[in-house]
Parts: sequence; structure tokens; C-alpha cells
Amino acid sequence: MQYIELKEMTFHAYHGVIEQEKKVGNTFTIDLKMEFDFQAAQLSDDLNDTINYASVYEIVKQEMKIPSRLIEHAAGRIIRRLQNEFPLIEKIEIRLAKKNPPFGGDIKEAAVVIVADENVVFPNKNR
Repeated sequence: MQYIELKEMTFHAYHGVIEQEKKVGNTFTIDLKMEFDFQAAQLSDDLNDTINYASVYEIVKQEMKIPSRLIEHAAGRIIRRLQNEFPLIEKIEIRLAKKNPPFGGDIKEAAVVIVADENVVFPNKNR
């Protein structure tokens, strides 16, 4: 198994169903794991034989700028974009967490985890 991980990417974004979340925003963290065969890159030392994780980060950043009511939706959008942009990816695991969700409880974060492989491609639906 070979994979690239991007851990604890942190963004200020405006995802949520409560009006305050839409106006003030919140802090979100993302852990991303992309499984694919990068044996060629191990031999070639060539960026063209792997997935540029700086490009992956930029895609995640762009998608996090688009407000969603649900973090499930934001995570699904990120997966769809990555699957479309990087066909080498065989499996993606994403964990998207909202820090201190505003529902009156003492909680560090609320998170969703999605695992998708090449057999579970999310349909390209409107945002």
C-alpha cells in the first residue's frame, strides 16, 4: 500500500446551518489520505510520476471557500474534485472536522469521515 497524506490542513470557512456560522465562520481541519501506485516516482524522482500535494492542497483550499450547509457536502465535493483532477488515485480517505461546533455542548470538534475508492465515484452533481 502506498499513499500520500496531508494532515491537519486548517481553514477558516463558512459551513453550517446556523446563521451565525454563515456570517462568522468557524475553524475546520482536514486530514486527507490518497492511495495510489507511485512506484514510478520512487524510481524516477519525477513529479510527473506522482500527485503534486501542493496542487491537492490548492484544490482543498478552493473547495473550502465554497460555503456548504453540511460538512458532509463539503467533503464530498473535495473527493469529487480530487477524483476528477487526479485519475491515479485509487482510494481517498478524508476526515473533515468543525472545531467547537455551536450547539451548546462542550465538544472539541464534530467530524465526518468518508472513504471512497475508484468503485465509489461520487456523481458530479451541482454544488
